[in-house]
Amino acid sequence: MGSEEKAAIIFNATFIRPAKFYLNGFSNIPHVKYYYVFLCFVYIMTVVGNCFLLSVIYLVKTLHTPKYMIVFNLAFTDLCGSTTLIPKVLDTFLFDRRYIVYEACLSYMFFVFIFAGMQSWTLVTMAYDRFIAICFPLRYHSIVTKPAIAAMLLFCWFCLSSVIAVTVGLINRLSFCGSVVVQSFYCDHSPVYRLACNDTSINNIMAWIVFIIILCIPLILISLTYVSISIALARIASAEERLKAMKTCTSHLMLVAIFFLPVVGTNITAVVSYIHPNARIINSSLTHTIPALLNPIIYSLKTEEVMNSIRKLCKRNRLSNTTLAKKVTS
Repeated sequence: MGSEEKAAIIFNATFIRPAKFYLNGFSNIPHVKYYYVFLCFVYIMTVVGNCFLLSVIYLVKTLHTPKYMIVFNLAFTDLCGSTTLIPKVLDTFLFDRRYIVYEACLSYMFFVFIFAGMQSWTLVTMAYDRFIAICFPLRYHSIVTKPAIAAMLLFCWFCLSSVIAVTVGLINRLSFCGSVVVQSFYCDHSPVYRLACNDTSINNIMAWIVFIIILCIPLILISLTYVSISIALARIASAEERLKAMKTCTSHLMLVAIFFLPVVGTNITAVVSYIHPNARIINSSLTHTIPALLNPIIYSLKTEEVMNSIRKLCKRNRLSNTTLAKKVTS
């Protein structure tokens, strides 16, 4: 490392803040450029898919319902989360710009965590919607209203922003007198605070709090929701009605599986056996990017309301084009 990379702001004899961090992810992986091309393709398709779903929900008035407010929020967080992560990963590793300014690193960390957290809690809000729809069908429209869902989503945004801002802000109390090499593909919280020379116990506690809030609590709440839904479905006498009610949950269950299973699987594997750092980094990067790609595809193809809305939009466009063509010829 040159003198520029080693540059640091020294406040006193014991407190050192580095000018930059060095991101060391994707090191010594053969043919890694093909993986960057794949990530680029994933990002393009994520933007197209989520923008398409956002546009359909915005343009079709029949989708202006509490349920699709939640879907809109998920598509928005997927789009923002991918835009925060993938372009920066490609810029860092494809163009070998691995140094990142200290302040930019903390901003990067905050936005990656806030959008990942909102993806998780939006899935919880979706589970709540399905729970009320199946367990209290007659009261659904009085309980699940637009103001209620807006309040829930805004509460999630506010609480997550506050917790993550505190978590990221506590990095500022650390002194980095040794290495500035971050063993991750982005400014991840744990690999950054573990580089510090002074006491990191509060950072470790906050790391656990964020892990519990983003992963554990949502997973427990969704599991409890589906236990309640299963009990409610078991009480329905007609098998046809049971199947019809369960079909309304399939899209959500697929989204939950895609989001949570890779994260849970990676963490369990890391505890019970050894994972090569490169395998962990690739797995982690896929976990952060693939759900955002698949969510709009699942919601567009598996949800009849969205498919019908897409058909309506296509018909409307064909009619307007035909009318315009007739006006031009006349």
